[in-house]
Amino acid sequence: MEEKQNNKIYLRFNSIPENVGLARLLVAAVAANADITMSQLEEIKVSVSEAVSNAIIHGYANEVENDVELTVELKDNILQVQVIDQGVGIEDIEKAMEATFSTDSDRMGLGFAFMQSFMDNVEVISSPGAGTTVILTKRLSAGGQ
Repeated sequence: MEEKQNNKIYLRFNSIPENVGLARLLVAAVAANADITMSQLEEIKVSVSEAVSNAIIHGYANEVENDVELTVELKDNILQVQVIDQGVGIEDIEKAMEATFSTDSDRMGLGFAFMQSFMDNVEVISSPGAGTTVILTKRLSAGGQ
């Protein structure tokens, strides 16, 4: 039986929009080492983009002098991604996760809806003034299950 490759990477980066792409690439590179379909890879990239964008836009109100932490772990074909900010936090997580809810009137509020649709599990840990942790989990398989 072939042994599965496990990997864990931690990265801390500035809260600038350009780093959303960096986070996507890093997670995609780790996930691509697993049994994965192109469809799964795209779903993961969208989910990571949404989580990191939320940290920058909502957590830090686009203030660039802050840090976003990203942990990516691939273990036994299960990908887990954590996106952590030390920003304003979320007052009502349940409401924030409703489709079309946004604290920014210029945004559609579909970030969490995409994450929940594309990942097997989305956990949000947050409280006002204490930042937010988003944990995305996806079981990877060649069959796309």
